[in-house]
Amino acid sequence: MTPDAYCQNVTARSGSSFYYSFLFLSEQRRKALTAVYAFCREVDDVVDEYKEESVARIKLAWWREDIQLAYKNQAQHPVNQAIACYKDQFNLPLEYFLEIIDGMAMDLNKQRYANFKELSLYCYRVASAVGLLAVEIFGYRNRQTLKYAHSLGMAFQLTNILRDVKEDAARGRVYIPADELARFHVTEEDIVRGRHSEQTRSLFAFQAQRAQEYYEQAFALLPEEDRYAQRSGLIMAAVYRAILDQIRKYDFDVVTRRCRLSAGRKIWLAYQTARREKLRFLRMQTQMQS
Repeated sequence: MTPDAYCQNVTARSGSSFYYSFLFLSEQRRKALTAVYAFCREVDDVVDEYKEESVARIKLAWWREDIQLAYKNQAQHPVNQAIACYKDQFNLPLEYFLEIIDGMAMDLNKQRYANFKELSLYCYRVASAVGLLAVEIFGYRNRQTLKYAHSLGMAFQLTNILRDVKEDAARGRVYIPADELARFHVTEEDIVRGRHSEQTRSLFAFQAQRAQEYYEQAFALLPEEDRYAQRSGLIMAAVYRAILDQIRKYDFDVVTRRCRLSAGRKIWLAYQTARREKLRFLRMQTQMQS
């Protein structure tokens, strides 16, 4: 099996929403993004699958060493071999892969966050760093697009945290900042036991609003000349914002209900977003020529 085929299998098995953003990419960009996603999936699985912290740390250390070897074209793992094929073509900085590993390592020794400042570092490492790699693959002309990627990654991770809050708490991980739990008079036990109340509604509405503000910040930062190149990220944003809308529709009840979108809904959102961005791009081209 080739490194590209291995990465494709990892991505297909995951059932991730990210798959729908790959549909509108050229072959090379799609393969590069698939390799990045497979890397994220593999290192995330280390934390989830190895129950002994010492073993998980050894595995993450191995991944850290092997991704560094990829930048010398000496990687052993097929995912890192695939990344080695695209690192120069798309100018993929090694530091972002190392940040992703650092973020996964945080899950081994930090299951609680005192405040949003602490949580922000985690979100940057596990999501914004991925977004910054994706931006390089999609291509851009204006460096402000990097700020867009940072904010959009934050929005995605905050949406994930809200959607998965009960599931994560059952695993012993609480990503809602402790000072905000206290402010809204919600306990960890309320989340684990699925106690939907006015207090949890207010807490989760606050989390949703923060995520929404990051989406708005990201869109405001995205330069018009880079929108079409970044349309795959905008497709993902459409999917994740639809999840956020569903959470609002359920009155912010994320402890007794699981918010998810059907495959058909995701495909429709991908198609509509791609079509809208193409029309917007064509209008801009016409205006520039007139």
